[in-house]
Amino acid sequence: MSEIRLGTGDLARYPFLKEASEFIRLIQLNYEEFDRPEMKYIIERSAQKLDLEVNHGRLTDTLEKYEIEVLTFLVCLVMVKCIGIDTISKKHALFEALRAERLLIADLKRERSEERRQLLISKIFVELFGVRVEMDDEDNRLFKVKINDYVIRASKFHELQWKLINRMVHNGYVYLNADETVRLIRSELSALIYSRIREMDLSSMPKSVMFNLIRLAPKFGREHNSTNVQTIRKYPPCVKHAIDEMSKGENLSHSARILLATYMLSIGKNTDEIVGLFHSAPDFNERITRYQIEHLAGKKGGGTKYHVPSCEKLLNESLCFATEECNGIINPVQFGKRWSKRVG
Repeated sequence: MSEIRLGTGDLARYPFLKEASEFIRLIQLNYEEFDRPEMKYIIERSAQKLDLEVNHGRLTDTLEKYEIEVLTFLVCLVMVKCIGIDTISKKHALFEALRAERLLIADLKRERSEERRQLLISKIFVELFGVRVEMDDEDNRLFKVKINDYVIRASKFHELQWKLINRMVHNGYVYLNADETVRLIRSELSALIYSRIREMDLSSMPKSVMFNLIRLAPKFGREHNSTNVQTIRKYPPCVKHAIDEMSKGENLSHSARILLATYMLSIGKNTDEIVGLFHSAPDFNERITRYQIEHLAGKKGGGTKYHVPSCEKLLNESLCFATEECNGIINPVQFGKRWSKRVG
């Protein structure tokens, strides 16, 4: 495998790799050079990419030659750092991770060279995150990871399919397909990119970047700044926790989103109000969010109205954060009624 090296196409797909950073170092690009005429296209492309992510929840995965992709990656980090809003930084980091996830899954599935696939695994899984991934000897569509590596990462997922009891396990390894293998490191890749944003030191902002940020600023709006949530002390702890996490720009699990949406519907919040709550989610997409909320309300799909999950179900899904005030209730909606009686 030592004879095979990453190609320029790999750098275009995965601009967060060490080799891409080395490319930036070799061309000796500094922030002052962002104002050069030849950088105009890359800066405008970066601004458009951020606009699509932050305001429309759309993933950009079109690929150009590697120089453009690597520089666009860098300029986006600079722009997000200059904006200085944590939820936007986290949102961009997640979209970069989702983009890489989509491309890596395709590469692991379509690449015919076993050595090429192993190189990508080595560069991304091993070098960046210390996760040893091996290809199955009998079925090249399957990958295997050590049980300990799997459990550490899968424990953060709430879906039943990720429980170890539901996985194929043999000789200390957990077997996964390409989609599952890459999904395992999504949060770590997002955290890696987010840390690079935080660690950037910008002594001065290039004029070209400033111009595009001024143009973008009205589109970002105040809803992205820290939190857009009114007082939440009257909400049950499970709902309060979900809102707190959402306001920090954290990516809630599917079950937590259902809890938050159904609870808000149960207390009379309208669709627009609930969509606003989800606006700071890293993967926010207004069209999809609105449809899902209306589906839960029984206005879309089969017309079935969904109820707030029971406390027992939330407990089983690790979404219960009960306090003494929860004693005696079996559903979060009872908490709100009890609180109302106390203050009424």
